[in-house]
Amino acid sequence: MNAPIATGVPAFLARFEGLRTRLPGDPAPRLAAAEVLRTLGLPGRRNEAWHYTNLRPIEDAAFSEPLTALRDSGMLLARVPHIGTRLVFVDGRFRVDLSDTPPAIFRPFAMHARFGDLAQPAREPLVALNTMLAEDGAIITLPNDADGGTITLVSLATEAPGRTTAFHPRHQIRVAAGARLTLVEVALGTGTYLHNPVTEIAVEDGATLTHVRLQDESPSAYHLATLYSSVAASGTYDSFTLTLGGRLSRTEIHATLTGAGAIAHLNAAQILTGIQHADFTSVVRHAAPNGTSRQTVKNVLAGSSRGVFQGRIEVARDAQKTDGYQMNQALLLSPDAEVNSKPELEIFADDVKCSHGATVGELDAEQLFYLRSRGVPASEARAILVRAFLSEAIEAVAHDDARAMLERAVSDWWEQHPA
Repeated sequence: MNAPIATGVPAFLARFEGLRTRLPGDPAPRLAAAEVLRTLGLPGRRNEAWHYTNLRPIEDAAFSEPLTALRDSGMLLARVPHIGTRLVFVDGRFRVDLSDTPPAIFRPFAMHARFGDLAQPAREPLVALNTMLAEDGAIITLPNDADGGTITLVSLATEAPGRTTAFHPRHQIRVAAGARLTLVEVALGTGTYLHNPVTEIAVEDGATLTHVRLQDESPSAYHLATLYSSVAASGTYDSFTLTLGGRLSRTEIHATLTGAGAIAHLNAAQILTGIQHADFTSVVRHAAPNGTSRQTVKNVLAGSSRGVFQGRIEVARDAQKTDGYQMNQALLLSPDAEVNSKPELEIFADDVKCSHGATVGELDAEQLFYLRSRGVPASEARAILVRAFLSEAIEAVAHDDARAMLERAVSDWWEQHPA
């Protein structure tokens, strides 16, 4: 009689046991992470932070190791616009043959593995899973006052018929004092797989990181990304995430403003259809005075899709003169679509300006009638109103090529999924 196939956490632990002697870097953090995962398991809906997102499909799946060498990724790569210096990862592994000449500020994690101190594997099971199994990723380090230009990290997932694969990239970005960098991330693929990246970002005094993320994974994929950013005095972390793909996806961002006058923008848009589920969760911690944070997250939901926004602003007692704002807006294109919105403020300082809000609605019938009465077809009229709804969020992306990439991705999505 055949033994049952291991799934979920037991399967991940078994894979770690088979790989542990071949994984790069110090094994101690990996062993500690394995113990965390063994003890906590994957987060369930009784966990407040995961109340709206169910990981049962991942618990029930048996994930295998990707076989990168057997797969052709040329057609996938052709879908990615060439912006700045392009660094390509296929099934979680750096591919120098598909990448531009790497700049001196880049090193692959597989050859220089060292875990940073921003991520919290002891508290976050998915970060523990990544720490346990991370094989590769991008380490980007800018020196003081450098201009790093634009770097695009491309993550491609190739289809493995009959096998559900998983990979866990570990990215580390450090922008030293006075330096500047635009980082564009694009994730897409084919087939069924789990993409579980963890990114640690340090923005030092007076530095600026513009971070644009496009998640356009396979419709049957799982994308669970966790990002940690630390922003020092007068530093700026300006991020935007566009979520289009994946059967189940979650972007979780922990941003800490550690120095006076630090700035964090965590903006996003989620455009979903069918049975897609996407979760955008953010925690902004103001730990120093005169900090500014802005979050605008927009959802466009068609079919039976479900969007989640959980945003929390935490203001420490010493973080006087904090200016924090968050807004979640949802546009429901179907009576079966659903959104869960949970904005929160936790304030211990007494001289702050903080606000939050949420709105949920449908397309305006009068605006639709106005466009139709002037000969605009129904589908095009709906597209015009949806793009107008999204324009405020996407126009906040200052980098012209990155913004054009996002606008093109939205247009392509609408052509494939007219609501």
